Amino acid sequence: MILSFADYLSSMDSPVPRIIISIALMLFFGFALTRVTKLLRLPNVTAYIIAGILMGPFCFDLVPTTVVKGLDFISEIALAFIAFSTGEFFRLDVLKKSGSKTVIITIFEALLASILVFILTFFILQLSLPFSLVLSALASATAPASTMMTIKQTGAKGDFVNTLLQVVALDDIVCLVIYSIAIAVAKTSLAGSGSIDVWEIIKKVLYTIGAMGLGGFFGFLLKLLMPKRRTTDNRLIIGIAMIFAFCGICALLDVSPLLGCMAMGMVYINLTNDDKFFKQMNYFSPPILLIFFVRSGLNFQLDRLFEASTLGAVPLIVVGVLYFCVRILGKYSGAFLGCAVVKKEKKVRNYLGLALIPQAGVAIGLAASGARELGGTMGMELETIILASSVLYELIGPACAKLSLYLSKSYSTNLDDLVEVKEVTEDGKKKTELDLLIERIQNIQGALPEH
Repeated sequence: MILSFADYLSSMDSPVPRIIISIALMLFFGFALTRVTKLLRLPNVTAYIIAGILMGPFCFDLVPTTVVKGLDFISEIALAFIAFSTGEFFRLDVLKKSGSKTVIITIFEALLASILVFILTFFILQLSLPFSLVLSALASATAPASTMMTIKQTGAKGDFVNTLLQVVALDDIVCLVIYSIAIAVAKTSLAGSGSIDVWEIIKKVLYTIGAMGLGGFFGFLLKLLMPKRRTTDNRLIIGIAMIFAFCGICALLDVSPLLGCMAMGMVYINLTNDDKFFKQMNYFSPPILLIFFVRSGLNFQLDRLFEASTLGAVPLIVVGVLYFCVRILGKYSGAFLGCAVVKKEKKVRNYLGLALIPQAGVAIGLAASGARELGGTMGMELETIILASSVLYELIGPACAKLSLYLSKSYSTNLDDLVEVKEVTEDGKKKTELDLLIERIQNIQGALPEH
């Protein structure tokens, strides 16, 4: 019988070369696949997930199962970095400028996606309550990376782009809140005897709020430990130590560190306005996030997609396809209704939902956390659905985002659409074509960088 490479590594007496070689392979394969996805203009997350699937037992079988299980802690660390970086976008001055309109739009699009998915899974497909709650909570998450990449590529700007950037910044915060409540209810439901203990749910929510307060305190401590004279290397060491310490405390208390890490980042950015520190942390985190997403791909249970779900009579692939479609419907409808409530202009209302389709980073991270919290087959099936749908979302997401930018006239290759000019003078006289052309050129020159 021919041994796979994973079996060969497992047969080694010492676990040290097994772990080191496996991590090296994960890093190399993840990087190699980004060369392919870059040509296709797809985000790196897609490459990492596909690399994990190719390295898994259904393809090349390169990484032993013991190593994959041993890297379970990487999920907590990756989620901590994702949540901390999300806190950077929660700037109070920006929120004051945008007012309550962006918050209302975000709540509408996030909640409607979750509600529709819950109706689908619990009432129509009749899946279990814990599974339906957690999956519907994950439906609210959006991946901003694909959208932001498309905006940079097209050079789009205007009210549509400003609204979109604010919504995707707040979206993951709303998702973290919904998930924290959903996982608390789900765990209480699983632990009970068929009935839900309301007091246990309240305690879980209070613990989560307490974790947010503790995270805010850690953000204040981080500010005190970061004087201007501190060297760049020491700033990185202190920042990582604070995040690790907070995650360790949350693990001891059996509380999710997500909202706490987000609060830490939020307090720090509002006290210091030090966005350079977040950039420095982003330079450190890519290898950790790569290993996390590749490991998620390694956990992908391809065979389970075509088996009947243990949660109901419906095959898992049917659940995944329906989740994929219903979430898109919820995101688009929620964005449309939210824009209508705050009376946004037609081009924002009609096309904002198209740019909110991608789903990857936060959703995959929370799925890994949810799989660990729920445990067993239920956890594996939850992660399988999110991973499979995330790959599809990341394939169509950039195209939908570009389409929304084009339809909203946020970018154009025509000179007439690049800048807006008034066709009449202050006296009410109509300008000539030459006057309009000169004014457009002058406006474009004024928008160019000084260098």
